[in-house]
Amino acid sequence: MRLKGKVALISGGARGQGAAEARLFVQEGARVVVADILEGEGEGVVADIREAGGDASFVRLDVTSEDDWRSAVEFTVETYGRLDVLINNAAIYRRTPIVDTDLEEWKRIMDVNSTGVFLGTKRAVPAMQASGGGSIINVSSTAGLVGSGRGSAYGASKGSVRLFTKYTAIQHARDGIRANSIHPGPIDTEMIADNISTPEGRAESESRVPLGRIGSVMDVAYGALFLASDEASYMTGAELVIDGGVTAR
Repeated sequence: MRLKGKVALISGGARGQGAAEARLFVQEGARVVVADILEGEGEGVVADIREAGGDASFVRLDVTSEDDWRSAVEFTVETYGRLDVLINNAAIYRRTPIVDTDLEEWKRIMDVNSTGVFLGTKRAVPAMQASGGGSIINVSSTAGLVGSGRGSAYGASKGSVRLFTKYTAIQHARDGIRANSIHPGPIDTEMIADNISTPEGRAESESRVPLGRIGSVMDVAYGALFLASDEASYMTGAELVIDGGVTAR
């Protein structure tokens, strides 16, 4: 019960990492609001949690909409009385090289991956101040730490998440609000399904990981659990890298 009494709002909570985090957080005593544009899948996650005896709710959230964020935070506070943890998890992934990236794609990726984190933080901070503090967990990527021969907008968006997290940590430390970023390597979700859909593709992806395997959603969820818990009370403005050793090279 590492999160007993805490209330968490998770964007992109309808599937993949977000859904795993929601289920784990409830198992550890939290009450959770699953937020996503995927209403059917999000409601399904909530139904599963409730069937298992947990306390969860769903709210529709387009992370690029400030009105949606305002409503999601208000719903969380009205339903559970407080907000202690925000996970900015929602993101989209493209590997388009720089010269092949059109402006529309660049803006769309930035809107979801970067602006969405800003809007979520902006709306969550006052609620956390009212709760006496909290933990903001921004899911970045190893692409936000190092460059590669593939992609452009995705890496730039995740790099901005990393640095924005540090600004949040500094500006709201006195409020008792901690902010940290998680940097997953290749994780077995729909985001990289095309990369690992064939034995050859999976083998090629695994060959780049020193631990020799693709990560699971639970690898990331346990990292988020630590950052959300009081065990991480002296940790803010930091990066938690969960990548099987990819960035150690």
